[in-house]
Amino acid sequence: MTVNKIRADSELGFDVPALPGMAVSDIQTPCLIIDMGSFDDNLKRMAEVITPYNVSLRPHAKMHKSIDVARQQLAQGKATGICCQKVSEAEVFARAGISDILITNQVCDHLKIGRLASIAALGCRLSVCVDNKVNISALSAEAKKWNVLIHCLVELDCGAGRCGVANAEQVIELATAIKEAEHLIFDGLQAYQGSIQHKLDHEQRKTELDAVIEQVKACLDSLAAVGLNCPVVSGGGTGSFLFEASSGVYTEVQCGSYAFMDADYGRIYNQDGKRLDEADWKNALFILTSIMSTAKDGQAVCDAGLKAQSVDSGLPVIFGRDDIAYINCSDEHGVIEDKQNQLKINDKLHLVPGHCDPTCNLHDWYVCVRDGVVVDLWPVSARGKAW
Repeated sequence: MTVNKIRADSELGFDVPALPGMAVSDIQTPCLIIDMGSFDDNLKRMAEVITPYNVSLRPHAKMHKSIDVARQQLAQGKATGICCQKVSEAEVFARAGISDILITNQVCDHLKIGRLASIAALGCRLSVCVDNKVNISALSAEAKKWNVLIHCLVELDCGAGRCGVANAEQVIELATAIKEAEHLIFDGLQAYQGSIQHKLDHEQRKTELDAVIEQVKACLDSLAAVGLNCPVVSGGGTGSFLFEASSGVYTEVQCGSYAFMDADYGRIYNQDGKRLDEADWKNALFILTSIMSTAKDGQAVCDAGLKAQSVDSGLPVIFGRDDIAYINCSDEHGVIEDKQNQLKINDKLHLVPGHCDPTCNLHDWYVCVRDGVVVDLWPVSARGKAW
């Protein structure tokens, strides 16, 4: 691991929350830390898990927004490319040399389409999702202007009720329009069912995903019947990817949170009735926080509140502790239930965030820790790139 992103004049506590060589006890809080041992194990496990299946791994970089994390997923995690959600996010990775990016979203604004084409002009194999013919025409015109190819996936609404078309007839109409458009390539289908990812029961997820697989098969049959080849079917998240991978239908999976494992994903159950964060994946991402008040009996207050984390998927879990609990938060404070008054001023706690994606977007740095020592700092490279 090479430490090469920290300026020589970086000031601890102002520019960065830590410096290489520091002990965890000296890290400035609140901040994000990556347990590098657990992170490495998660990447290696995913590579092993998908190997028996004829699918590619295209992890979603919207989760971590980090060039360094993406590079590790490509280098040791057997990923063949990445997903992004926004054009500006994709630009960060493309400018860093990531050469295969799928934007799992519609890009319709004419200025954004121009930037999309500029990414392809860097030599990146760029794909984007579409669900309307007006967008196809605009993509074609801009790709022609830049003299680049843009790969397109027709998005299928698999039940999430967001973007995407609903049936095979609409898929054929859009696929045909892409085939006929200049400088566009019809790559296949985007078929991601986001709403089932966090359902706790394994059988419920399987039942709902079985219906999605049948929907995708029907679309593939309809495309084949009119002579349209569909080389890519992309989808699957951390909560469902084994269903997609083993379906014989999907060609790539888009898991993201497996690399870090947040509290919300951690509490769902696998096929053996075990929690994902106990049987399959390790918690690798934490909000490191410090106790700053013990003024009230049975309670402590830490420095990680709403500005350090997203609580849309629930409050964080205190890692490795069942004798205390994070029970409330405001902008800059987190309230810890401590019935036995064990916590002391400046004690450090590791919080597992409820939802890693928006939590990571609140921070500038990942502090990389191995065996209790800071070994590197990785910037959250695409933080705030939301347009």
